[in-house]
Amino acid sequence: MPTWLYEVSPTIAALIMVVFIECVALAGLVLVRRHLLPRLHYHDGANDAVSGTVQAIGVFYGITVGLIAVGVWNTNSNASELVSKEAASISALYRDVSGYPSPVREQLRAKLRQYTVFVIEEAWPAQRRGEGQSINTGTAIIDDFQHDLHTFQPANISQATLHGETLRAYNTLLEYRRLRIDAVGGGLSNVMWAVIWVGAAISIGIAYFFNIPDVKLHAILVILMGGFLAMVLFMIIINDKPFYGYGSISSDPYKLILERVIDVSQ
Repeated sequence: MPTWLYEVSPTIAALIMVVFIECVALAGLVLVRRHLLPRLHYHDGANDAVSGTVQAIGVFYGITVGLIAVGVWNTNSNASELVSKEAASISALYRDVSGYPSPVREQLRAKLRQYTVFVIEEAWPAQRRGEGQSINTGTAIIDDFQHDLHTFQPANISQATLHGETLRAYNTLLEYRRLRIDAVGGGLSNVMWAVIWVGAAISIGIAYFFNIPDVKLHAILVILMGGFLAMVLFMIIINDKPFYGYGSISSDPYKLILERVIDVSQ
């Protein structure tokens, strides 16, 4: 898919998809009725044969596109859940390091706040541009936090217990962060998109071969098929890249943690 389609609002993207597919479908209908259908010899059962073919192709294509749509919807839902989990892991880690003695407590809390602000103000805009994997600032902040955390030496059993729990919370944050960064570059492959578009073209094209004398009726049927396919394809597009473009997942969970957990305790 062209990347600029993800950079406009979903409403405009939907209109573009519908108009484009409808125009192509109608242009194909005009060409087929003018140049191809006059060369074919129809008989009384021709429409039944075309109808059977339409149904067979519709079933297989519907199953294929349906499975793809479910897959991209699950991808989008999992990405949204992953964002919430990373934000929650930041909150849990921040509360854990708040139990450390000074000045380690202040150092670790400052690093976590710096990382949260980085995610909101730098990582998220970069992800929307498709550049989320090329920013190394977050890695540097995490490395500094890890250095301060690993050099801390517990002075008693209570601190040792807290330190062990903090290390587990830190590893959880690293896991969710890595999964989010990997998900930024996700999406359907070119092969899958080829199957979707070729299947859509065949599904609409087979309807051209109905023997319908009234061109207006024929055009209405093609328009209805094209409009339905356009909306299905739009649904796949809007959920295919959850971190990219205008309709991407928001950074609200991180903002919530920053406002209600981190900044409140400053």
